[in-house]
Amino acid sequence: MARRSPVRGARDVSPRAIVPDRSLTPEENLPTMAIRSAGNHTFVFRKMVEGPVGAAAPNHGDLVRVVDRDGKALGHALYNGRSQIALRFLSRGPEPPDAAFWARRIDAAASLRQSLLGLDEATDAYRAIHAEGDGLSGLIVDRFADVLSVEVFSLGMYQRIGPILGLCAERLGTSHYRVNVDDRVAAQEDFSGRPLASPKLPPRVTIHEHGIRYRIHFEEGHKTGFFCDQRDNRRELARFCAGRSVLDLCCYTGGFGLNALIRGKAREVTCVDLDEKAVALARENGNANQVRLDAVHADAFGYMRQMAANSRNYGVIVLDPPKLIPDREEIAPGKRKYFDLNVLAMKLVEPGGILVTCSCSGLLPAADFLGILRAASRTAGRPAQLLAVTGASADHPVAIDTPEGAYLKVAWLRVGEPAES
Repeated sequence: MARRSPVRGARDVSPRAIVPDRSLTPEENLPTMAIRSAGNHTFVFRKMVEGPVGAAAPNHGDLVRVVDRDGKALGHALYNGRSQIALRFLSRGPEPPDAAFWARRIDAAASLRQSLLGLDEATDAYRAIHAEGDGLSGLIVDRFADVLSVEVFSLGMYQRIGPILGLCAERLGTSHYRVNVDDRVAAQEDFSGRPLASPKLPPRVTIHEHGIRYRIHFEEGHKTGFFCDQRDNRRELARFCAGRSVLDLCCYTGGFGLNALIRGKAREVTCVDLDEKAVALARENGNANQVRLDAVHADAFGYMRQMAANSRNYGVIVLDPPKLIPDREEIAPGKRKYFDLNVLAMKLVEPGGILVTCSCSGLLPAADFLGILRAASRTAGRPAQLLAVTGASADHPVAIDTPEGAYLKVAWLRVGEPAES
């Protein structure tokens, strides 16, 4: 099972040379859109939009002035009437966002990572802009050494990505970029969103995180190419691994497994993933750090069942599956998959061992995830102690009025003796 694998379709995925460069300077007479009720959330869904006020109707992607049904000014947002999220607020002030506004937002995001968090001391790979968490809804920017790897979730952001990249590169000192729009997002936002790449973008880079080297292959990676959100959790895993056998399930490129082996001094590490290219990259990352990972190309469900049949167990298991609930229609089957995976994993943990189990599904609240783990513990016949619940690293800030940004849940469990039959 590959972690957070993208949906593949018939959309043209060849990189585009011409970068959309819509100006960050607002037009003189902005269109006005009225909504049914005021709120503090960044998103305004299409069913809450009353419609344009006055003769000037906005085009999709336009910056618009937003008012309530009584005409009270609420702020400014990017508009896309073809999307379920019709409006994405950028600001709540009376003045429309201009180029200086965008520069201030990007500067504030960079300052958080570099000055407050001091990430440059620990890594050259981190999330530079985290959408709503940094006040730029629909935009994800990861910095990987000299490359900005971008995901766009909004038509308005895509139209302006050229000058946005210019501001990011100027602030962060990078030379290259790549821009990706997931097929699912392109369908939801109803625009082509072809990938973009700088002319001399290297096909791969090597990054460093807490003393460990990772290779990023952009054409073969998922999302932006590397999962910075688990940085702190990878570091913390090491404290539990000394002398133990570690199983890293849905390992992607082996981040948890490498930390267990190199920093945690694990006795042995097995990394498992359904994505054959990810398994090959996990081995490559092991070689880059002069260690040997046992990397296995297999489905997590089948592999765990086989290990149970072999009476195999592990001192530490990491279970970091892909996004099993991509939309609301998948909530029930996704919960069942989380339950089944955790039942199998709990049965493989040595008594007193550690299970680090994750969910990156934003539609699964933390309370519901813990409820699934309680049910899995009972079904597996393995009592468990909850040591901690953590989330994404601090370079993934969450806007207080947009709690969906807290998508990652990581439960740290100490698993007890099997229940007597």
